[in-house]
Amino acid sequence: MTTADIRLTPREVAARLDTAGLRQLVGLVEHDDAADPFPVVALDAVVFVCGNATQSMQYYVSTWGMTLVAYAGPETGQRTHKSFVLESGSARFVLHGAVDPKSPLADHHRTHGDGVTDLAMEVLDVDRCIAHARSQGATILEEPHDVTDGFGTVRLAAIATYGDTRHTIVDRSRYDGPYLPGYVSRSSTFVPRPGRPRRLFEALDHAVGNVEMGRMDQWVRFYNRVMGFTNMAEFVGDDIATEYSALMSKVVANGNHRVKFPLNEPAVGKKKSQIDEYLEFYGGPGCQHLALATGDILAAVDALRAEGVEFLSTPDAYYDDPELRSRIGKVRVPVEELHKRGILVDRDEDGYLLQIFTRPLGDRPTMFFELIERHGSLGFGAGNFRALFESIEREQAARGNL
Repeated sequence: MTTADIRLTPREVAARLDTAGLRQLVGLVEHDDAADPFPVVALDAVVFVCGNATQSMQYYVSTWGMTLVAYAGPETGQRTHKSFVLESGSARFVLHGAVDPKSPLADHHRTHGDGVTDLAMEVLDVDRCIAHARSQGATILEEPHDVTDGFGTVRLAAIATYGDTRHTIVDRSRYDGPYLPGYVSRSSTFVPRPGRPRRLFEALDHAVGNVEMGRMDQWVRFYNRVMGFTNMAEFVGDDIATEYSALMSKVVANGNHRVKFPLNEPAVGKKKSQIDEYLEFYGGPGCQHLALATGDILAAVDALRAEGVEFLSTPDAYYDDPELRSRIGKVRVPVEELHKRGILVDRDEDGYLLQIFTRPLGDRPTMFFELIERHGSLGFGAGNFRALFESIEREQAARGNL
């Protein structure tokens, strides 16, 4: 199967995306999945546990421009927690919040705070994928089973990954409801500011996991072995270190790069790295940040700043460096416009990308978002690592955690 005949998900079709659009947004590449032991259609959903899912839903709708599409809670027969389903383009977030203090979600939140608990993946054959995962030693959290309502049947299973994170495996080919059985359609009454872009991001580009020192390669091998993911990139040594701290990172991806998981571990440095800080405050390994793909990062940043989103700052020296301008060449907007907004730029052999990172979104210095706009580049902004990490270190120092 190649990008010319890849099956688009209903959400991608509804978002008016096509393979050419996905190629630019998320770096989609050609892939023949006939021999793939664990063929993944797409990332189905990013599932969060929140201290207050009701307020979090309002934040993602009003600030990040997402659309509320479905709900489950006490009113629908789900007694222990509330769940809100939000979409932006092909990206789907599901927010869970405990209603019953004895709910496992309340325990999860006491340990980790707000964060990602599940990176769910859509597949064509749940049983085939789980059989392969089992044969490769994966921990099966939920055996394949059907869930049915008036909209059809969804087949589900789940496997464990790093920390308390899981991958729910979903086949929704026989289902046309708003999300899963038990959910009802729901919309928001929020009215956005006049002139705001219709959509601030179109897809999820990648989801980054932080693991303990010495465990990165173990999880890289897990994705290679269990899901058939390939190694896409590797960042080690001086390329990913500052004067004070260091980390190592490797990226695994499914065959067509629709699903990409960078995996980070701390490395020995003079002071505490951003990965060490995350592991301490999250209470173990977890998903550090989500990269949201946008077709217009300038408009998205302007709109988000107008809603109060705070981004990491970039020193003026970054934009004044003659090596930067020499290395990146011509990009779609003047460097002065990127400078005005603090947007980073990087180029590789395939093209260039624009990116910017938020400050932590919650009380704990854990979860944050990246906005990324790709123009041919299949990379992750390696040329920006030092500037980014130094900016994160300034934030850590202000928190007293460096």
